[in-house]
Amino acid sequence: MFIQTESTPNPASLKFIPGETVMPTGTADFRDVESAAKSNLATRLFQITGVVGVFYGHDFISVSKAENVDWMHIKPAILGAIMEHFQSGQPLIEEPEAGVAAPNESSDDPIVKQIRELLDTRVRPAVAQDGGDIVFYGFDRGVVYLHMQGACAGCPSSTITLKMGIENLLRHYIPEVVEVRPVAP
Repeated sequence: MFIQTESTPNPASLKFIPGETVMPTGTADFRDVESAAKSNLATRLFQITGVVGVFYGHDFISVSKAENVDWMHIKPAILGAIMEHFQSGQPLIEEPEAGVAAPNESSDDPIVKQIRELLDTRVRPAVAQDGGDIVFYGFDRGVVYLHMQGACAGCPSSTITLKMGIENLLRHYIPEVVEVRPVAP
C-alpha cells in the first residue's frame, strides 16, 4: 500500500491519501481523544504525541499537529498507523453517525437551497482539495453561518477563504446574502 502525502494551506495539517475510499459518504471530524472513541484509527492517531486533530474525507485523512511538533518526527508514525489500519480490514468508524458533521437545518427556502447548491458544487470540492470540509449551519437575515473542518479549521487563511472567497461567491449569485460568518460546532 502506498499512501500519498500532500501539504495543505494550513502548515499544522497534512493530507494523507491512502488510494482507497476513506468515507463513502459524509465526513468525520475529531478534535480530541474523546470524540475519536468510535474510530480505531483516529484513537490510534491521537496516541501519537503531537496529533491534535483527525479528519476523514471521501478519499483522504487530514491530520493536524501541535505547533511545537515537527512533521519530520511524527509523519512516519502517522503513515504506519494509517497503513496498518487499512491492511487490517477493520471498519473506520464503529457507528456510522459517529463524528459525522452535524446535520444541517432542513429547509424548503429557495435561498437556502441555492446556498447549499453553490456550497456543494463550487466550495466543498475546493475545500476538500485543501484537506477539509465546510458545513452549512444556517441562513438568517442575510447572514450565512458556516463551519470549517479538517485542515481548514484553524488555518491561518480560513478567514480570508470565508470572507473573500465564499462570501463573494455567494453574494455574486445570491443577492440576499450579505455576509458569511464562521460558527463553532
